[in-house]
Amino acid sequence: MWISNRTYRGELTAYCYRMLGSFHEAEDLVQETLLRAWKARDRYDPARASVRTWLYRIATNTCLTALEGRGRRPLPSGLGAPSDDPEAPLVPAFDVPWLEPFPDARFDVEVRADLRLAWVAAVQVLPARQRAVLVLREVLAFTAAEVAGQLGTTVAAVNSALQRARSAIAEVGDSSAVAEPDDPRTRAVIQRYVRAFEAADVPALVRLLADDAVLEMPPVPLWYSGSGDYGRFLERVFAMRGTGWAMREITANGQPALAAYAPERGGGHRLHTLQVVTVLDGRVAHNVVFADPRVFDAFRLPREISANDVRGER
Repeated sequence: MWISNRTYRGELTAYCYRMLGSFHEAEDLVQETLLRAWKARDRYDPARASVRTWLYRIATNTCLTALEGRGRRPLPSGLGAPSDDPEAPLVPAFDVPWLEPFPDARFDVEVRADLRLAWVAAVQVLPARQRAVLVLREVLAFTAAEVAGQLGTTVAAVNSALQRARSAIAEVGDSSAVAEPDDPRTRAVIQRYVRAFEAADVPALVRLLADDAVLEMPPVPLWYSGSGDYGRFLERVFAMRGTGWAMREITANGQPALAAYAPERGGGHRLHTLQVVTVLDGRVAHNVVFADPRVFDAFRLPREISANDVRGER
């Protein structure tokens, strides 16, 4: 039966993720969407819409219902000013529904387009229906008429909502300036960052940072701005957890990402964080460091690696 086609599942998961900012919720809502479609299959009319358009209408309504009465999913930088104290207490705020990263490796390449973490964070600020219009029109390239049908509104209302959404996120900047993870210059920067991090070489790490580099660490609500504070915080991390880290290069949200494994006293390494990195103009401009075990599960990362695993990756 067409409703079980995994092609739809992947792109619908990416769509629901853009709408909700949560990979786990996106998976649940896609399952609900496909179940609703299955139950309504006898009412589907191919003369009125393609299967894909019909599924997106169901997914949109499912997302809008889920978003009723909810606040946005932020990153720490969306909640207040940066800290200037590298010794500030690292107290997680588990009551905040933090923005989550998207695990690229579980989906086809074409599904990962327009998933930049900063862009998804900006979209969360929009009212739910504006959010839907922006993603359906700008990312998925549905026509204004198709979106009007999906939302049960008029073309004029869709065009008006799109203009308001564009204006609201204009300050995010041009996401096309962010190079792809396989860009040679970007890969070189990431590899140098990995070598410096594994060696706990803070001066080398700072040399790779943009002057206004941002470091944030959900679920800890702290964040730092500027290469100086970024470097001082890393000094604290290495003082607390020691040297001899191991890093694995992956991708998230169509960006370079790193699984950071801290050394264990008895040998081996334990998963510490997942870091989603933005490289601009040959420098690390932004690093969002996730420490939530649910994020690790979504990326299917091993919690521990042995010394032999580390040597095998060299």
